[in-house]
Amino acid sequence: MTAAPRTGGDAEAPAVYRAPMRSRDDRVRGGLAVERALQTGVCGVGGRLERIPDSPVDALAAVDAVFGERMARRLERFVSASEGSFVWTRDVDGLLWLGRITGPWHYDASGEAREVDLVHVRACDWLERPVEPAAVPSGVHEAFARGGRNWQSITRADAARDTAVVWDSRRGG
Repeated sequence: MTAAPRTGGDAEAPAVYRAPMRSRDDRVRGGLAVERALQTGVCGVGGRLERIPDSPVDALAAVDAVFGERMARRLERFVSASEGSFVWTRDVDGLLWLGRITGPWHYDASGEAREVDLVHVRACDWLERPVEPAAVPSGVHEAFARGGRNWQSITRADAARDTAVVWDSRRGG
């Protein structure tokens, strides 16, 4: 199911996700993947593979074989997020950035992507600058305060609506 962009006050806002983009490989310095994502217009998750998968199904099978079922389920949630969904990430300075998924999954096998372990990616339209803390919905602050490296849905009831308001106010609705 693909979420349609908001068209009015009565439309349901798209889903909202937290995307820490922090590698599980502790040799990768924090912040590098977020920096790359913002520069290249993607969001993603790690999980370097020896063989380049041709499809999400191939990627899920390979991630399951190499990293286990839990990581494969996380990748599956990332792959299945609807285009138009909102994504929040946090940079090395603690600033929160808002984006919107605009494309399907693909595997980025480039040396740069492998170096920062941001290989499972989707096109993402990021705002030009971080969102000031007072404008970030409280549900988003709570999601990042919990910590962790997992891509996950932000399920607080007002997060989707409030995130859509932030997006619309910076993109002209």
